[in-house]
Amino acid sequence: MSVSRLAAAVTLVAALTACQSEPPPPADLLLVNAKVYSMSWPDPGLDGTPAAGAPHDASGWRPDAAAVAIRGGRITLVGAREAVEAQKGPQTEVVDLGGATLLPGLVDSHSHILELGAKLSAVDLVGVATEAEAVDRVAAYAAKVPKGEWITGRGWDEGAWANQYPDWRLLSQKVPDHPVVLYSLHGFGIWANRAALDAAKIARTTAAPVGGEIRKDARGEPTGIFLNRATTIMANAVPAPSPAQVESQLLAGLTEMARSGYTSVHDAGVDRAMLAGYQALDAKKQLPIRVYVMLSARDPELCREWERKGPQGAASDMLIVRSVKAYYDGALGSRGARLLADYSDMPGHRGVSGAGYGFDKDVVAAMMRAGFQVGVHAIGDAGNRESLDFLESITKENARARDGRHRIEHAQVVSPEDIPRFAAMNVIASMEPPHAVEDKGWAEVRVGADRIKGAYAWRTLRKAGARLIFNSDLTGSDHNVFYGLHSAITRQDKTGQPAGGWYPEERMTPEEAVRGYSTWAAHAAFAEADTGQIAAGRLADLTALSVDPLTTGATSPAALLNGAVRLTVVDGRVRFTAR
Repeated sequence: MSVSRLAAAVTLVAALTACQSEPPPPADLLLVNAKVYSMSWPDPGLDGTPAAGAPHDASGWRPDAAAVAIRGGRITLVGAREAVEAQKGPQTEVVDLGGATLLPGLVDSHSHILELGAKLSAVDLVGVATEAEAVDRVAAYAAKVPKGEWITGRGWDEGAWANQYPDWRLLSQKVPDHPVVLYSLHGFGIWANRAALDAAKIARTTAAPVGGEIRKDARGEPTGIFLNRATTIMANAVPAPSPAQVESQLLAGLTEMARSGYTSVHDAGVDRAMLAGYQALDAKKQLPIRVYVMLSARDPELCREWERKGPQGAASDMLIVRSVKAYYDGALGSRGARLLADYSDMPGHRGVSGAGYGFDKDVVAAMMRAGFQVGVHAIGDAGNRESLDFLESITKENARARDGRHRIEHAQVVSPEDIPRFAAMNVIASMEPPHAVEDKGWAEVRVGADRIKGAYAWRTLRKAGARLIFNSDLTGSDHNVFYGLHSAITRQDKTGQPAGGWYPEERMTPEEAVRGYSTWAAHAAFAEADTGQIAAGRLADLTALSVDPLTTGATSPAALLNGAVRLTVVDGRVRFTAR
């Protein structure tokens, strides 16, 4: 080697050595004194057994780190507190978590954020047991509202009330001076008073849309109850919020989700007005958490525009548009879900689906071919089978559609013959643990003892190799993640009923429950390389909880319901902290 080359080589080695010895730039944020579960080890077995590399042994779970350093919106170090604190600089923010459990950022992968924002300023009917109680709540609210102003409420249970729906009479008697529209718990029913019926020009001659029902009395007069697709008649009569109100309601909903520990939401069914609101908030850098938009297939013109544009957004963006939400059938509670055989409690009736429920296969197929993921709402066993048939027909003939990571939203009642198809077709089962414990009082009555074994069947699907994600379908269910985890782990309601759990063989392990709201949800959004794990280089989307869901879920799961969110970090910034 020549002297000049030798000198150059020595100089290069010296430079590399110097670079290696230089400390990294100071962190922007340090999270210390935490019980960190990185979730960076392999998935558990299909029966829930932790992987060989998991921080778990016969004595239970143990954290695999104690602190995290963050710079520029990404994680730079995960490890012991001393090593992480070495990245502290004069401007570094240090948060002592006081022993809280730190997880990859939680995701609600099926939500309705505008409804949540609206609910915060509407009459809350969640948990009302009787018509009289609901009416009293509306009347108390109406006393503070100027006459003539529309009143909305949300939360009466269309499933639990299905055998004795109310009518407009008592509601109109107690609240005569305001049009009132009350949305049901899962959105498949609306209850309206006389003033709202008049404002919407609903009369005995008003025809229900295909796939919907306007309930009528013995004289043929509307009772004020609208089911399944007929809900659109009353919903469309309510004055639309202004663009400023849409922005305000979206921001209120997202802020609530940040308080609840979520770093991202998948908003299922975003129409033009909602998308404009999200885009405005994004342009002003006001989105507190990430939003994964699922465009509404019920807005065909919007879908056609995006078919030409194609999916947009990367995992690091705050707003991503790459999915579509479509409805294939109705709800089980209101007997709109499409079943292969008659409803056990309504012989001769099998529900509605497909074109009969407004499913536009041409629009959905075109979006799949354009590279969009599709999430199809399917509740009944016939609804699920026909949805799988549709997805299979498109993916077979189009290579781009095959890579869509398509989803069945709810996958609520599935025939045993169709369960293996989820894994074979790489279709994700997007499910709500709270639905099982909320529906247990009437679900078996709808489908009978045999079909119920394929309902809310998380373990059965997982054993068959299906990918699962968990979510709340808010505002249909409480979005409190501790409630969701508890439901998944125990299959019991908030009172601990039934003892041992409802069909307990379908329970999830604590690790699976956590992954359903984090790691697996990241994969469903094509973000598994950037989120879903706490590791150097990944996006700093993190959630700190007051309880350890892995150990508590295994030893005393009822205590999960007493948990609280301590910290929510998105893109390296603290978006919520408990004081």
